[in-house]
Amino acid sequence: MIRDPGKFAFALLAWSALAAPAHAALFGDDEARKAIIELRAKVAEQEQQLQAKDAELAKRIEQLETANRAQLEFANTIESLRREIATLRGEIERLTRDVATQQQRSRDLYTDIDTRLKKLEPVAVTVDGQQASVDRNEQAAYDAALAQFRAGDFRGAATNLQSFVARYPQSPYAASAQYWLGNSLYQLKDYRSAIAAQQVVVERYRDSPRTPDALLNIASSQVELNQRPQAQATLQRILKDYPDSEAAKAARERLPAMKR
Repeated sequence: MIRDPGKFAFALLAWSALAAPAHAALFGDDEARKAIIELRAKVAEQEQQLQAKDAELAKRIEQLETANRAQLEFANTIESLRREIATLRGEIERLTRDVATQQQRSRDLYTDIDTRLKKLEPVAVTVDGQQASVDRNEQAAYDAALAQFRAGDFRGAATNLQSFVARYPQSPYAASAQYWLGNSLYQLKDYRSAIAAQQVVVERYRDSPRTPDALLNIASSQVELNQRPQAQATLQRILKDYPDSEAAKAARERLPAMKR
């Protein structure tokens, strides 16, 4: 591409002179100048057109480069956002696991505390026909000792019942525990200790439904010790103080044998 109009015109004139030497003489100076001027004008016009196209092309190139930069920046932004999202997802997953772990720990702690509190909370029970509130450990100790008696482990029952009345002297089970202690000692043939244990029921728990039975057990122990007059007096006391009890029925049946 020839950008200099003067050089282009000179080249065109030289070509014309070489190509048609025979006609050179036909053109005058005016016509030659006129032709040169026209050529220069055309060259200038073409140069302007070329410059305009160059400018338009440069503008397009610049626009494309700008668009490419914008696309590249956009792609970089998207990639950066993707990395941030991946990081946030990982953080969310970690936090979710932490929350789940903490929630499980809280549930376990609550369950443990609730279980411990329940062990400390009193429970409502019916003891010898009376409503009462007892400690769970207290109830468990009484039930375990009574289970030993029912299983025939009288020595173990006696030991644990004695421990129970010493540890829980104000327990609603105290009268019953003392009564079963006397029965355990009777089964062990320790009749004097059995009488002493049942005397505690008679003297300390006069209103207990166990008292008539305690007296009956005392009478049985006195018979085993060959204390028949004392046994007869004990049976008569049952009839006098507790005439409507089941123990009174048994006393009526035994008294005739005491008088022989």
